[in-house]
Amino acid sequence: MLSAKMEDYLKAIYELQREGEQPVATSRIAELLDVTAPTATSMMEKLEERELVEREKYKGVRLTPEGETVALEVVRHHRLLETYLTEELGYDWAEVHDEADRLEHHISEEFERRVAERLDDPTVDPHGDPIPTDALDPVDETAGDTLDECAEGDTVVVRRVRDRDPEELAYLDDAGITPGTELVVAEVAPIGMVTVRLVEADETVSLPETVAGTIFVDAPGETAESASGAA
Repeated sequence: MLSAKMEDYLKAIYELQREGEQPVATSRIAELLDVTAPTATSMMEKLEERELVEREKYKGVRLTPEGETVALEVVRHHRLLETYLTEELGYDWAEVHDEADRLEHHISEEFERRVAERLDDPTVDPHGDPIPTDALDPVDETAGDTLDECAEGDTVVVRRVRDRDPEELAYLDDAGITPGTELVVAEVAPIGMVTVRLVEADETVSLPETVAGTIFVDAPGETAESASGAA
């Protein structure tokens, strides 16, 4: 049986791989989990012994098929819990990430099944991330373009929002920018600000470039197709 800490490492590798890092450097894993590099290296050795990761000397690690399956199960638990906490218990989407982190290792498969059934088997979580099915098949984790990469005049729909910073999520929630929001890029200023117009609300919001970089977008129509593909 794997420890919660081992599952945390496998999920971290999965998240970094989905962002395009292959193999994943041990230093990046240490940074994401806020541990020292030697601590992360020691864990990589343990995971390699269990055939959950493959290591490339001086380059990093990647998940084995078995390691990916474990990571997908933890990710499924995490994203179902985020959805349940938001939809059933009234949590704000800025609060649920840390709460789900604490709970994801401790729920039974029966509890997972009942949560999924209660939520009518959702395909995405509150931040727009795809939820793996109970079969734990790989899901489309393609991140896509971020808002700060768009040009003035582009019309886009928010697909997903990076969920690691509660303050950024609260900022976006106050601005009305959540998955499914249609935006028009009104201005990309050289001072590091991106100004967008929310089509439905007909309001203009200026975002720091760093925040715009956490918002993944599609052309109108593509977001729905992506969600149906994840199903």
